[in-house]
Amino acid sequence: MSRRNYKVLYVSGEVSPFVRTSALADFMASFPQALEEEGFEARIMMPKYGTINDRKFRLHDVLRLSDIEVPLREKTDLLNVKVTALPSSKIQTYFLYNEKYFKRNGLFTDVYLGNDLKGNTEKVIFFNVGVLETLVRLGWRPDIIHCHDWYASLIPLLLKTVYRDHEFFRGIKTVLTIHNAYRQGILPFKVFEKLLPEEVSGALHKSGEHVNMLYTGVENADMLTTTSKLHADEIVRDEVPGCGLKQVLEGRKESLHGIVNGIDTRQWNPSTDKLIKKRFATDRMEGKLENRAALSEEVHMPLEEGRPVIGVIMNFDDFQGAALIEKSLKKLVALDINLLICGSGDKKYEKSFRDFADTHPDQVSLSTDCPESFLHLAIAGLDMLVMGGKIESCGMLQMFAMSYGTIPVAYAGGGIVETIDEVKGDEGTGFIFREYTPDALVSKLQEAIGCYHDSERWPELVLRAMTRDFAWKSAAEEYAGLYRELLGS
Repeated sequence: MSRRNYKVLYVSGEVSPFVRTSALADFMASFPQALEEEGFEARIMMPKYGTINDRKFRLHDVLRLSDIEVPLREKTDLLNVKVTALPSSKIQTYFLYNEKYFKRNGLFTDVYLGNDLKGNTEKVIFFNVGVLETLVRLGWRPDIIHCHDWYASLIPLLLKTVYRDHEFFRGIKTVLTIHNAYRQGILPFKVFEKLLPEEVSGALHKSGEHVNMLYTGVENADMLTTTSKLHADEIVRDEVPGCGLKQVLEGRKESLHGIVNGIDTRQWNPSTDKLIKKRFATDRMEGKLENRAALSEEVHMPLEEGRPVIGVIMNFDDFQGAALIEKSLKKLVALDINLLICGSGDKKYEKSFRDFADTHPDQVSLSTDCPESFLHLAIAGLDMLVMGGKIESCGMLQMFAMSYGTIPVAYAGGGIVETIDEVKGDEGTGFIFREYTPDALVSKLQEAIGCYHDSERWPELVLRAMTRDFAWKSAAEEYAGLYRELLGS
């Protein structure tokens, strides 16, 4: 007997390659496709930011999805929808657009720092309500709405309140995945109170005069997931990784499931990658060296024989390790390495990294623009990737890196220790430091550099890393099982 072809809507604030600020975008680029291969029908909804190039990504207007009314308490706004297929798949991706909210540059990133610049509260309310109104107009009824991070965390509450008796939404289940527990969407309550009915605003999780979007989502979603088993344990057990969510997660731990990320091994494959300088594989590694040279040229950093090229790719905030890297810089350049720092975020870190790069031009380069093409080249061209995130649910960069023969040096935590086999003797695929200090990071990097200079051990380490299987298959099967359990099938 064949199983019913269930429908799942994925709602996210970012999806690669359209827009990327974190590993969530990488997750969304491949996860829905993996679930389609498990027999589900998947579609995606996200905001249409002004930074997204319609022509580049072949976005087109949908006449029947124009002038959709988004009812708010004191007004009704209109949204229009553009659509395209997720690259490398046929998954329909819908972009919700209103010029007032999304034309200006900037995503929801200001909220990461705990403020409400550029009208983020109105923007996120409009988006969450707009998703549900778009579904009604579209006439495509999902069995599950799978929300990702705080951007979409209002949807479960909306379905339990103002949309509770709407026939279209009857029986729809919600799943919320926590990718970044430290980014919670802390927004002023007065805006919610102004724009939403009292039954919604009164049920939001408040702390003082602010609403916590992610906490609200955790309270109301039917099922919760995060992207590694260890991180699921951490955020229930420990206040630090839980970032204030520990209590609510303890109460919902039976509904919380940790599933390690996979990656799209078709998109992230050095033997077929069209975005790198030269394709390569385990039996033709000369291409790795060509990418190394191309990367050094791209970032204007001298390439010296015997000096490893080491990268840091992160958001410039404390949680992703910006403070740790900043404190380690002088010790890092003393190791005789080339260091590429790539990312954006807090301007104080950007200035600090730029000043340091300007005073060490022969060793350090800073790039604050990291489009998909550059990300692929960096992953292919680096010898090592340093990951200094203080809290890491899983991440995907380390898996991309290992697939391209770039060896991770990472802080222990969550999915890091579930995806990197720690180097011990002639075994392992990466290096892990367990104390969150500059000395621990530098010491572990020294160990990795020592291995790099060993002409026998390093090639064997690279080979082990490149032959790890990070495909989505296993994780997709786990998610499929959870979906069917949630739907009672």
